[in-house]
Formats: sequence, C-alpha cells, structure tokens
Amino acid sequence: MIATIVNAIAVLIGSSLGLALRGRIHDEYEQTVFTALGIFTFLLGISMAQEPCNALYMVFALVLGGLLGTWVRVEERILSFGQWLKDRLPRSMGQGQFAMGFLDATVLFCVGAMTIVGSFKAGIEKDYQLLLLKSVMDGSISVLLAAVMGWGVAFSAVSILFIQGTLTLMSRVVGPYADQVMIDAVSAVGGMLIIMIGINLLKLKKIKTANFTPAIVMIVLFQLADPWLSRFTC
Repeated sequence: MIATIVNAIAVLIGSSLGLALRGRIHDEYEQTVFTALGIFTFLLGISMAQEPCNALYMVFALVLGGLLGTWVRVEERILSFGQWLKDRLPRSMGQGQFAMGFLDATVLFCVGAMTIVGSFKAGIEKDYQLLLLKSVMDGSISVLLAAVMGWGVAFSAVSILFIQGTLTLMSRVVGPYADQVMIDAVSAVGGMLIIMIGINLLKLKKIKTANFTPAIVMIVLFQLADPWLSRFTC
C-alpha cells in the first residue's frame, strides 16, 4: 500500500501547485492548456488502445459496457457525488469544474496497465518501482489539470487510494487470472476511455466517458470466457 499512498500524495502535491496557478492564468492561456492536455491525453489513449486485444471482444465490451453504464447512469451518479462533495466544501474550494475534474482525473489516473500491473507487483512481489514511476507521471499531469479544473482533481487522490489499494490487497487472489493477455486487453479498452477524455478536453464532442467504464469488466469477462468463445469465432 505504501506506493499507492505515495501516488495519492503526488497527486495532492501536483494539484496544490496547479491550484496555486488557478485564477492567475488568462482565459486564452487556459484554453491553450486544455488543448495541450487534450492532445496529450488523446495520444496516450491511442498508444494504450494499440495493445494486443481481440478486436471483436473490444467492440462488444465497449458497446455492452456503454449500454450498461448508460442504463445505470454511471456518469450522472459520479457527477452527483462530486456535486454533493462540492456542496460540503468551503465555497472557495468548490469553484470551477469540480465534479468533472474529479471524474476525468479518476479515470485518467486509475485506468490503465500501469495501475493494474503496478498494483499486482506491489502486492505480490513487493516491487513498488512501477507505481512510483506512475506517481511522478500522475503528479505532473495533476498540476495542469488542477490549474484548469480546480479542486476536483485533488480529490481524485481518494479514488487512487480506493482503486489501487483494492487491487493491491486483492492481487494474491486475482493475480493468477491476470496474465499478460488479460492485462493487454484491459489496457486496450482503458485506452479507448482515455481517448474519450481527450476528445472531451479538446471539446470535439461531449462523451459521457464514465458510462463506458463497465467495458473494463466486460473485457475481463470476455477474456475469461475466451477458451469457450474461441470455438465459435475461429
């Protein structure tokens, strides 16, 4: 858990630096930051999405996961939680895109191969190197995110503690099922979600990214069922 705690602290420190810059950035420069973040996030998602994965499984995972997430209103619930949290904070902390910042930062920092592999290595092998590298990356990105989206980015540290911490604690149980093929598949679908965040940051289209997060569960189920499904797809 030590590396996960370091990761959360890195995001808090990065967010604090970003918040110190908030309000001092002219709207024109703020838009420039949004564009830079959007392009970076978009390209990061593309690189993740290129991990080896059965294309048919990926499509069905995204479609079924998106339908399920829309049905249970995942994004609306997360944004409602973010709004609930915002309403209980001092007025100065609740300014800006609090709920959206919390949502986007949570998905960006908690979806990907580094989160999964790093948590498993930390839990099983006591190898913290990957999560510590991720901490540096997340802390750096959180500076820019917090500068334009506010306190919600800082509160994504809670999501890191919960999601990465849970994966680390469960690593001995789920580790045997998380082979390289499974990790690549999860990373590929996670990359698609990151691409959606990039599109939102670039304001090309408003996508309810969180509604597609059940696709992560779907791709895991497809991969687990692959020995049986491959009989019908070959």
